[in-house]
Amino acid sequence: MDEFLGAKNVSFSTWVSDHGIPILAILIVAIAVTLLARLLVRRFQRKLEGSPSVTQVLNLQRATTLTHALSATTIVVIWTLAALLILDELSVNLAPLLASAGVAGVALGFGAQSVVRDTLAGFFILLENQYGVGDVVEMQTTASPVSGRVEALTLRVTSLRAFDGTLHVVPNGNIQVVSNKSRGWARAIVDVRVGYDQAVNEVRDVLEDLFAEMRADPDLYDWVRDGPSVLGIERMADLGQDIRVIAETRPSKRLDVERALRERIAKRLAERGIRVPVPPAAPPPGAAALS
Repeated sequence: MDEFLGAKNVSFSTWVSDHGIPILAILIVAIAVTLLARLLVRRFQRKLEGSPSVTQVLNLQRATTLTHALSATTIVVIWTLAALLILDELSVNLAPLLASAGVAGVALGFGAQSVVRDTLAGFFILLENQYGVGDVVEMQTTASPVSGRVEALTLRVTSLRAFDGTLHVVPNGNIQVVSNKSRGWARAIVDVRVGYDQAVNEVRDVLEDLFAEMRADPDLYDWVRDGPSVLGIERMADLGQDIRVIAETRPSKRLDVERALRERIAKRLAERGIRVPVPPAAPPPGAAALS
């Protein structure tokens, strides 16, 4: 009996020295690498969040999405490698397991190519901050162009709400070109058509007086960054000449500024008696036959 217990103790001691200590070391290293990875991910998150600003909530959402994906992927890789090393220490034959995993991986890869492509594209959209929730964008996709305001953004899809209320859900991997209309500044452009019998300098003076009043308007002060100003004759058409007016605006207020310019320009031209040419009315049906 004593000999059996002694042999058992020797066998257990041998197993601990040969396998137990390496397994414990693998677990300790895996835990340490996991903690280090989480620390690096948290530092990366703080860098992405940046300084406080009006878009701080969107920056936090973007940083959280990115760092969650990075943290989850890193932990899965670390502990998968640790599990394989532990199984190897336990003398488990990994060849059949790896072969089965390889076949399953190939099959899954063929079926999930689009998912992987969409996820990688979404990761870089968030990493490079190409656009965010609330931005107005135009997208060229593999199917057709779409535009609208970004309502939701995940690693796989972008949800756009069009002006008419339609919700477009676009896989990130299908996006080819993105035109962001909510970053930096925008330019309001309005063409004013006047007749050829109107002196351009007179029209310019009338518009400049109007624009001086608009610059002092508190309702437009926060909308307009520079201008409005008269650029000059843009086009000479059959009915008249088009004088282009421009103004640099906040991106979200471009359409509002264009509407305000059209309304006030039309009112001022009417007050000054400046004629806006209109096409002649079409004759009623049958008029030619009656004449």
